[in-house]
Amino acid sequence: MKVLLDACVPRPLRRFLPDHSIHTAQEMGWVQLKNGALLQEAEIQFEAFITTDQNLKYQHKLVGRKLAILVLPTNDWATIRTKIQEIAARVATLKQGDFVELDWLNP
Repeated sequence: MKVLLDACVPRPLRRFLPDHSIHTAQEMGWVQLKNGALLQEAEIQFEAFITTDQNLKYQHKLVGRKLAILVLPTNDWATIRTKIQEIAARVATLKQGDFVELDWLNP
């Protein structure tokens, strides 16, 4: 699966998703794009988008998108590293149009 990591997602995450083609917003030259434009561009070239933007669902129409979106609850790499298996499992099961929010911070 072709996956785009939002600028707010720690880049080391890509090493733990070896079965996917991972690119970052920085590599694509899309850091300056706001979420609406970023989602439009991502949808053209990617199948999934990983972000930590908790407000994404309130700011943009997500229904009907082809892009699968996975929202991590934090951008703290130390925390994300402890959840690598869960993240990899969720990415592996993403389907077109999915919107998945992981929530480890509120058990």
